[in-house]
Amino acid sequence: MSFVKEPLSLLAKNLNLRITVILKDGSEYRGKIVGCDRIMNIVLEGAVEIVGGQPVRNFGRVLLRGNNIMYVILGEV
Repeated sequence: MSFVKEPLSLLAKNLNLRITVILKDGSEYRGKIVGCDRIMNIVLEGAVEIVGGQPVRNFGRVLLRGNNIMYVILGEV
């Protein structure tokens, strides 16, 4: 197994795959990553807001600001 040292490279390699993003305020979003930039802003397509493990709101496309992201989980959860 090879490890990627740079988070942006890892995100770029996972474009068009489903991810989960947890924000600093505890918000959780799941969707297909369709874009990211050098300051780790992430664009999700078909994004769903998750509260208590349950979907509560659907979004078509959402932009998550990089400075609000606590961590990213690659793949389905």
